[in-house]
Amino acid sequence: GYMQHLLRVLVVALFVAIWPSQSLAQVEQESIISIYRVAPGQHVAFLQWMADREASSQQAGLPASRWYVHHNGDSWDYLVIGPDLTDEQAAASDAADQAAGLKIGAAAGVELRQYVAWHTDTFAGGPMTASDLLAAAQE
Repeated sequence: GYMQHLLRVLVVALFVAIWPSQSLAQVEQESIISIYRVAPGQHVAFLQWMADREASSQQAGLPASRWYVHHNGDSWDYLVIGPDLTDEQAAASDAADQAAGLKIGAAAGVELRQYVAWHTDTFAGGPMTASDLLAAAQE
């Protein structure tokens, strides 16, 4: 009836009023984009190594990374977009990994390299639109 319609209108109006109206550039975050080509025959071991660390990070309450898998085209296997952790988050990640019996630091890096043929890490800002980038370039 009329009251239900009025309530819906009020809820929508409230939602619109509190919804952020900022552009994407204003919520830009620093991320790390990692691209991996896994060593032949090491895909399951690589994914297990990463899944163990992902579970440990979740236990520590850290933000999750987004994974993309190669289907066709270039020679990489996985592309990962993850947050650039603060020093405190990195320390929490290391503590959680150690508590789970996982290697950290240089030892973890050496261990990872047995599973990958190559990888690259790039620090990037985003997400943004082309218009956001154009506006920033013209400031």
